[in-house]
Amino acid sequence: MRHISGICLLALGLVGCGEQVANEAQQAAAAESVVEQSAPGVNDRHSSTANEPAGRAKLAENVYFGNFHVHTSYSFDALTNGANTTPADAYRWAKGEAIPAAAAAGVMQIKRPLDFYAVSDHSEYLGVFKKMQDPDNPASKLPIAKEILSKDRKVAFDAYARVLDTMSPGMADPALADPAIMKPIWQEVVRTADEYYEPGRFTTFPAFEWTSTPAMRNLHRVVVFESSKGVPELPFSTNESEDPQDLWKYMDRARENGATLLAITHNGNASDGLMFPTATADGEPLSAEYIEARIANEPLYEVTQIKGTSETHPSLSPNDEFAGFELWDYLLAASAAVVPEHKKGGYARQAYLDGLSMAADGRPNPYKFGLIGDSDTHNAAASVEEDNHTGKFGIEATAQKRLDGPLPGDEVNNRRVREFSSGGLAAVWAPENTREAIYAALMRKETYATTGTRMKVRFFGGWNFDETTPQSSDWVEQAYRTGVPMGGELPASEGGKAPVFLISALKDSAGANLDRIQVVKGWIENGEQREAIFDVALSDGRTVGDDGRVPPVGNTVDPETATYTNDIGDSQLSTVWRDDSFKPDQHAFYYVRVLEIPTPRWSTHDASALGRKPRADLPVSIQERAWSSPIWYTPEAKYFAEVNAFEQ
Repeated sequence: MRHISGICLLALGLVGCGEQVANEAQQAAAAESVVEQSAPGVNDRHSSTANEPAGRAKLAENVYFGNFHVHTSYSFDALTNGANTTPADAYRWAKGEAIPAAAAAGVMQIKRPLDFYAVSDHSEYLGVFKKMQDPDNPASKLPIAKEILSKDRKVAFDAYARVLDTMSPGMADPALADPAIMKPIWQEVVRTADEYYEPGRFTTFPAFEWTSTPAMRNLHRVVVFESSKGVPELPFSTNESEDPQDLWKYMDRARENGATLLAITHNGNASDGLMFPTATADGEPLSAEYIEARIANEPLYEVTQIKGTSETHPSLSPNDEFAGFELWDYLLAASAAVVPEHKKGGYARQAYLDGLSMAADGRPNPYKFGLIGDSDTHNAAASVEEDNHTGKFGIEATAQKRLDGPLPGDEVNNRRVREFSSGGLAAVWAPENTREAIYAALMRKETYATTGTRMKVRFFGGWNFDETTPQSSDWVEQAYRTGVPMGGELPASEGGKAPVFLISALKDSAGANLDRIQVVKGWIENGEQREAIFDVALSDGRTVGDDGRVPPVGNTVDPETATYTNDIGDSQLSTVWRDDSFKPDQHAFYYVRVLEIPTPRWSTHDASALGRKPRADLPVSIQERAWSSPIWYTPEAKYFAEVNAFEQ
């Protein structure tokens, strides 16, 4: 292992959203660089290479930050919880404009605009509750409209809860699911995304959320279209089916109509183990058809958002000292704080391990997904900045309501609101900020998740890298040519060599220094699942002790003022790391986790703004972090050869 520091930024290749390479000659050379890759039909679900790269005409030299999981008042639960925003408001906010906050609480405005954004309102009853405010719309005449629009927050919330309980096939009120009301609203959603798209500057995508919640267990998916071409007349809703396989069939039909689309799963932590199954409800193995469809349609997982982080859980990873980060451990019941009983099947790392076990048994691996972070705001503003937090719902528009609770007397829901995280970000490596380039990066999983920080992370794996590779001015191009980036798969081992990984991280230019870089490895050994965490780059000259542990980086947070200093940590960390424990016959995955030094949590900022001490039941500080998409290793044959063998 070697910790490399002090390498110039140009050599590191950490160029991001709007920050261009200073040397014009290098910039031109990078733009002309071509990485040779095949170009399969990425929109053909039945192609065995449906999630392989669609070709890379230019080097993915820029990282772009944004969100795909954004709600406005067009979502039934957003409006009943205080939202007054529209899709146009959401795009204006993401571009840096001020928009009105709820409940006369001033305005909401992001400090640093985002590069891309997608409004993904719930497909169930899309916009119908919003149209109840229009006396000329039939929705305003529905019996429930008076309750939904009641100024009594409890009356409105109780009506919303009743509707939530009916969101399953055969139970929906046909008047609330009236296509005549929803079609023009969906057309407006798609049209607004097109209107705010500025190729090269700000990218938008038509999108919706399919909100399957069987027995209050989260199986939600955000569905993202590359463009408005071929978008169906209506989004798919759980009033039609709660089964993901039916959503995938809808996606197939959309492709037949010319659409290009993918789905992103999220909040497995609230699924009670249903998000990443290893067998059917009857205990039968997952079918080849199910696995093929899941692989083709769901290349990404949203690992962190307002409803918590679902990388792993302390009960699943007891030796991971950072496993307990920002957990939100509830089902989605509106009126009761029900804790999920099953953790297995609800967290990303365990899903990766389960996928390896299936592959080691000669079956296809359904869980080769990349990682992103996102928001799930229900008030247009993604709230990704800890010191600029506006909560999830409109009813959380003030610091006092976020800390004390927006629903007087309802301590169950008030506690769950206090335990919300701030929003996360999707980070995407792409050659340019366009729909086509960003969508292609999503499909090849060259993405990483952050908790809102805009640190820049690179991760490559290969067989022939050495410690001098990052010192070359064209090291990123070399890494693409001779290795694979995050989201990729290493080919079969070359002569029993151990894989070598190039890893670099640069702090958020407006944020905190870095604490460490870790590599999380999972593998199958003698049929058993194993995981290990390697501290591969440490700030402040720290080293791993004989006991395998690392001294904490320290904590400069002042709870009273909600401030910190960058007197600890490093601004950048890099390493060339070789897995000396590697065995060529073992299935494995690797992903990178990068931690910042401690900074004040949003709740500490709110307490300081109110002149209070931080709440004792919430963390004072957190360590913002990033997770890369994994790099996988499959012995002997590449993954899709296994798929073909399994199907035969």
